[in-house]
Amino acid sequence: MTAADLVEFRRDLHRHPEPAWREFYTTARIVDELETRGIDALYVGSEVLAADRTGVPDEDELDVWRERARDAGAREDILSRLDGGQTGAIAVAERGDGPTVGLRVDIDALPITESDDEAHAPAEAGFRSENEGYMHACGHDAHATIGLGVLDLILESDFEGTLKVFFQPGEERIVGGEPMANSGHLDDVDYLLAVHVGLDHPSGEVVAGIDGFLAVSQFAAEFSGSPAHAGARPEAGDNAMQAAAAAVENLYGIPRHGDGPTRVNVGVIEGGTATNIVPEQVRIEGEVRGETTELMEYMDAKADRVLDAAAEMHGCTVERTPAGRAPSAESDPELRDLVSEIAGQTAGVTSVVENDHLGGSEDATYLMRRVQEHGGKAAYVGVGTDHPGGHHTETFDVDESSIGVGIDVLERAIVALGERSD
Repeated sequence: MTAADLVEFRRDLHRHPEPAWREFYTTARIVDELETRGIDALYVGSEVLAADRTGVPDEDELDVWRERARDAGAREDILSRLDGGQTGAIAVAERGDGPTVGLRVDIDALPITESDDEAHAPAEAGFRSENEGYMHACGHDAHATIGLGVLDLILESDFEGTLKVFFQPGEERIVGGEPMANSGHLDDVDYLLAVHVGLDHPSGEVVAGIDGFLAVSQFAAEFSGSPAHAGARPEAGDNAMQAAAAAVENLYGIPRHGDGPTRVNVGVIEGGTATNIVPEQVRIEGEVRGETTELMEYMDAKADRVLDAAAEMHGCTVERTPAGRAPSAESDPELRDLVSEIAGQTAGVTSVVENDHLGGSEDATYLMRRVQEHGGKAAYVGVGTDHPGGHHTETFDVDESSIGVGIDVLERAIVALGERSD
């Protein structure tokens, strides 16, 4: 693919953003391209995921997104391989004796309505989201493009070894990394590189190894009580809203831990039917985080206790449903140092940052830890890009020239790894 082809591919994905487990068009479009390459294996859908998944929509919603993908031109034979929202793909290129190197890129989008302001480049240039209410507000369209571009260069290079490119679904909901990590496809990987654009680093800057991933556990909690007339007989009801309110207040009151930073947030609360009815059903969505997996688990256990106590206090019941979850991870210094050296010698790179802290969460950590647990090395690489709006905002966009920089750095790092004995 030429640089212009890569830009057009990225813009096509940008026009068709899809959230977790609904990446039907995105997966089909990626597979379309992969099938034209001289790769040795291509795994799709259920072939790239372990059986246990969380956050899977019901069939009615999946059907809506599948039909959108079909209308947008997704091939029926590929869609048939994505039943149940089992999305994503893995491309394998075998190029002789040498280490197995993995490259992880994510492919999903966010539930954000994209700006239609003329100053917003996708709107002005005609590739704004066509799936209203959803957009690529974090750069995953660029990540998928980088994955394809790196594969192309490796196929033309003197790389000796095996390259696996993991096109991972469901990162934004933190639900896709674990089933892909548990699929078995990571178990022979000697080196894994994961990549993200932006992260408040400008175009031309490369971060060789990112750490500081907060372990996270997300959840939904449904409080159930009994209704009553709020004026005439308020004592006859069991107020689910009061239970939820107590839970929210006390979640924020969980004692912090001396071993490191922790976080808690309730981002959604919904329920009730009218001002004169004691609410019977109220639902909240929240999350806890920790600097380490152990700290996250401490917060998670405390959150469970808070939810149960709040329900009991107000005569209600509560059902907690786990959502996204991811552990912490660290980039290996050995791999970080190699990426730093390579980036410093790559055209288009104006500065190299050895190490940075993410300060958020990412389920690439599942893949990183899987490789590390099997004796391999992993690093999370940042490719700077100027973006007019912050990540997860309606005006987010990427500097498309940074896509080529990311491709060049990663391809050269992979070739260098091929020269190492595993």
